[in-house]
Amino acid sequence: MNIDIDIFGYFAALLTTAAFLPQLIKTLKTKKADDVSLTTLIMFIFGVLSWIIYGYEISSTPILIANLITLILNLLILISKIYFSKTLSNE
Repeated sequence: MNIDIDIFGYFAALLTTAAFLPQLIKTLKTKKADDVSLTTLIMFIFGVLSWIIYGYEISSTPILIANLITLILNLLILISKIYFSKTLSNE
């Protein structure tokens, strides 16, 4: 049995990256991100940056693609959290 192991990498990338879409959509719809921990989000972003460096160094396309998209989604959540918290405090 010869399975291309990258299939598992791409499948994992799809699932773990897509897992952040509901949070981003909820944040944008409700214009609130109070339930998102800033500390956890920042730690996660640094972890994703580390995965990107690791994926680049080992030339792993699944790791790079997944983590680049995940970084973008989480940066959007972070920006939304900061923007909406400032907007609400100004009202």
